[in-house]
Amino acid sequence: MSTLADRLGEVSTRIEKAASLANRSAEDVTLIVVTKTHPADLVVELLGLGVTNFGENKDQEASAKAKLVAELASQHNPIWHFVGQLQSNKVKSVLGYAEVLHSLDRQSLLDELNKQLSRVEHKGLQVFIELNLTDDPKRGGIDPNHLLNFAEKVLEVENLQLLGVMGVASLGGSAEADFERIATASQQLQKLAPEARFISAGMSADFEQAIEHGATHIRVGTAITGKRE
Repeated sequence: MSTLADRLGEVSTRIEKAASLANRSAEDVTLIVVTKTHPADLVVELLGLGVTNFGENKDQEASAKAKLVAELASQHNPIWHFVGQLQSNKVKSVLGYAEVLHSLDRQSLLDELNKQLSRVEHKGLQVFIELNLTDDPKRGGIDPNHLLNFAEKVLEVENLQLLGVMGVASLGGSAEADFERIATASQQLQKLAPEARFISAGMSADFEQAIEHGATHIRVGTAITGKRE
């Protein structure tokens, strides 16, 4: 039976291979281990194995976990990424621990971030604009056709640093086509904001394809953590 260290090593090797095949450096790919539904002890163990970036998607779980990890592993400084859909009423809480938000997807959320960031002294939040790659307008994410208009508004908010775009390959669709759309959106965004050159894309099942198409941040859960409790 594989250990956590074994699975982390296997994923790291796969990242290196995928980056090499794409004529990229593995150092340009940030691995975010998604630890949702797993206990703080697992995060502490991963910190001991050299992992620094962790992803969570529910504030109630993440806020408590971040606090506990800080108590259990005070010598480490984990970077918390909020990767799920964020309700506006959870913004204040999320700002208490997360350094990166991967799912900025609507004006109302941007307005709330602006309000909360202006109320307190905050070192700032790094954000990805999430893209909706489906035909379902109820799904989270910005229509790629509206990306630049929304990005202009994001760039106006003080204490927000726009990193780039985030996307999830649609279920039942073509991951290849979706990653190409994400890459195209990234190129368009960089014409407006050259520094927003990062791409958050790829999960356990498809991160190698995502790296091939330029992903700089991959969100890997079960391939490392094992089945969720």
